[in-house]
Amino acid sequence: MRSFKHRVAVVFLLMLGNALSSAAAAEYRQVAGLIDLRTHFSDGDSSPEALAHLARERGFEVLVFNDHDRVAVEYGLFPFRHLVKKKFERNSINRQGAEKYLAAIQRAREKYPDMILIPGSETTPFYFWQGSFFSGDLTVHDHEKRLLTIGMERPQDYRDLPILQNGFSTRFVKHYLPAFIAFFIAFLLSLLLLREKGPFRVVGILVSVTALLLTVNAHPFKSSPFDAYHGRKGMAPYQLAIDYVNARGGMTFWNYPETRSGRRKIGPVHFNTLPFPEVLFQAQDHTGFAALYGDRITATEPGRHWDLTLRAYCRGQRRRPVWGIATADYHKEGGAGQVLGDFPTVFLVPHKTRHHVLKAMKAGRMYACLATYPQRIILEEFSITSVEQGRKATLGEEITLQASPRITVFLTLKKPSDRPVKVRLMRGGRVIQVFSGPLPMKIEYEDRDLEPGGKTYYRLDVHGNGILVSNPIFVTVKN
Repeated sequence: MRSFKHRVAVVFLLMLGNALSSAAAAEYRQVAGLIDLRTHFSDGDSSPEALAHLARERGFEVLVFNDHDRVAVEYGLFPFRHLVKKKFERNSINRQGAEKYLAAIQRAREKYPDMILIPGSETTPFYFWQGSFFSGDLTVHDHEKRLLTIGMERPQDYRDLPILQNGFSTRFVKHYLPAFIAFFIAFLLSLLLLREKGPFRVVGILVSVTALLLTVNAHPFKSSPFDAYHGRKGMAPYQLAIDYVNARGGMTFWNYPETRSGRRKIGPVHFNTLPFPEVLFQAQDHTGFAALYGDRITATEPGRHWDLTLRAYCRGQRRRPVWGIATADYHKEGGAGQVLGDFPTVFLVPHKTRHHVLKAMKAGRMYACLATYPQRIILEEFSITSVEQGRKATLGEEITLQASPRITVFLTLKKPSDRPVKVRLMRGGRVIQVFSGPLPMKIEYEDRDLEPGGKTYYRLDVHGNGILVSNPIFVTVKN
């Protein structure tokens, strides 16, 4: 076993060598953050202020709050789905008021000005019903097929989210207006029968009441152009939400895409959400996904769903890459056996400001970690160098080379340990090299097998003393 002095000496020499050989990387500093935190505005136990205090004590500088924007399940009986219905709703941002939510985050910012506090939400754009209450198989599907929104700062942005049961909205009036007008005209015509006598008048009363109820039921002020009674709608409801958030300067990340907890029964209702990693390449223009969270994930394995999207981007078939983050799903200290700090996302920024953190998140300059706090793997450097051009690229960046890529990796630990780790270096979704040993570890690797022409990417993951997943670096080698 190595002595403590020896470990200190190794760390010092590696860090010194790293500093001398990577001046370009010095323009970024690492800022550790936590994403997907719940407060008492939905199903969490703490206030934004209390979470900021605890996170600050534990060495984190960025918090992203993702309370539920609306948690509601509604089932209505045909043909008056919106009148004869049962609705179950839990605490959420929009139930308490988005103004209050954002104001609470702002107060926490003022109390802890050294912390970067970013508002967001967890959203359920769509779900659908199958089965029947009377046959005992009434099932709501895809209620846990969720997105995280990050960075929207206006109350109206949350109130107008295009999701089911999000309240009064004028955004989709045109979609519902034809049915509303048709029923309203039927109601007006039925009033003519009221002028008659005898059976015709009775029929007129019945028809007018029915038409009026159908008119009210078909009101055009709904929060989504979709309903929960006509089966799956593919990516359309989710793409609508993604595009909405993008248009308001925010970001969207698919949360826990391989959830194992989406099947259960509450009272007479079955809930069924199957794993959905295919959304990574089915949807467009989302910022990223939870690459690490409190469950098993395979979408990050070489050649699987994440690599399918990254390869499509390299071929020019997607407008933007898809980035990985760690999401905490934090509700309270000790909940699900976890504490605040087990799922960090580390950002590379030139300055510690909210603007630069958000910019790093959009650009993929970050890596995701899973550990038992206070332990954490630190990716001190992951870069690709062009010696001829004197350029260097790191996480989320792109570089064009005239020769074989020279890859530098430097890994350390928050707390020293002799336990070995395994580092997988991947190119284009294929493992090209595996490195094993204790940390700290410095890797210098030249990929002589990369053929010139076309764009590819490198990414890495680390297993042992926790897990680390990096975002990719994109590379083009000229012919």
